[in-house]
Amino acid sequence: MACKLEIEPTGDIVDIQEGQTLLDAALRQGVYLPHACNHGLCGTCKVEVLEGEVDLGDASPFALMESERDDGFCLACTATADEDVVIEAEIDVDVDARSIPIKDIMGTVVKREMLTPRILGLWIELDEEIDFQAGQYINYHVPGFDEPRAFSLANQPSTGKVIELNIGIIPDGEATPWIHNNVKVGDRRKITGPFGRFFVKRSAQKPMIFFAGGSGLSSPKSMILDELENGCTQDITLFHGARNEEELYYADMFRGLESKHENFRYIPVLSDNKNENWTGEIGFTNDVAKKIYDNQFAGNKAYLCGPPMMSDACITALMQGRLFEKDIHTEKFFSRADLYKEEVKSPLFKSI
Repeated sequence: MACKLEIEPTGDIVDIQEGQTLLDAALRQGVYLPHACNHGLCGTCKVEVLEGEVDLGDASPFALMESERDDGFCLACTATADEDVVIEAEIDVDVDARSIPIKDIMGTVVKREMLTPRILGLWIELDEEIDFQAGQYINYHVPGFDEPRAFSLANQPSTGKVIELNIGIIPDGEATPWIHNNVKVGDRRKITGPFGRFFVKRSAQKPMIFFAGGSGLSSPKSMILDELENGCTQDITLFHGARNEEELYYADMFRGLESKHENFRYIPVLSDNKNENWTGEIGFTNDVAKKIYDNQFAGNKAYLCGPPMMSDACITALMQGRLFEKDIHTEKFFSRADLYKEEVKSPLFKSI
């Protein structure tokens, strides 16, 4: 039986089906609620139930403490409604955000390519185009696994029905090794999206600094291509970190963009260089960025995607260089395996 979900303070009212989470109901009808992990782990989607009853679902005791449960709070990503419900959520207005309903779309794998020894590129032609903002991600449904996996869209929105996913293998993981070893051209797959509040803040009209490492290059690639394609005149700098040249993928494409666009600068950084002919930067992206910007980052917008250690080091460097939270944007993914960790902390920054 369908119920009504009313969201304060915006006053939005959406239909919620039996067994459907509050978050899924809102997002599928184009109404944004803050969220991050979608697994009841991080607490980003915590809301207060003002009226009605909900089933709390599989909410982590670290993300939703017993005292909060007693006070009428729930996690929108795990809670389902037993009747009409009114909730109150902390929703920040973002003038750059578009209200795009998420949906399920089937598609066919049309290409696969090893971009590096550990990153697989998958190109999927969808049955219909997906509307999204560059920087957002989708959930990829993996056969035989209960939970889908989140992967950023590496293509810009103008590519039509074909999307690109860059999937790094996690050696002790379950889904990514399966994807690397089993997905083939012609396979039919379902994706759900778009998700996330990670996109360029065009209204700020500020120069942009991107930090990317590993398969975290996906979002910056999409965002940079989209900005340049749409005539962006702000300066754009990409720090692309990798251990060695073998893991430095799409370097030729970015060098080509650098020669074509005066406002784009590409700075690859190798942390474990063994090639004596390498003439680029060596070390860690945070240290190289501090050197190139003379430790002065104020007046920019920074966007970070990559391994947690890299992102944390870059955030520290940016803040030491007088760039603060409102101008630093990052998106962190959580896995289902995090449920079994002793403690799961919320992201340092909101994904805005």
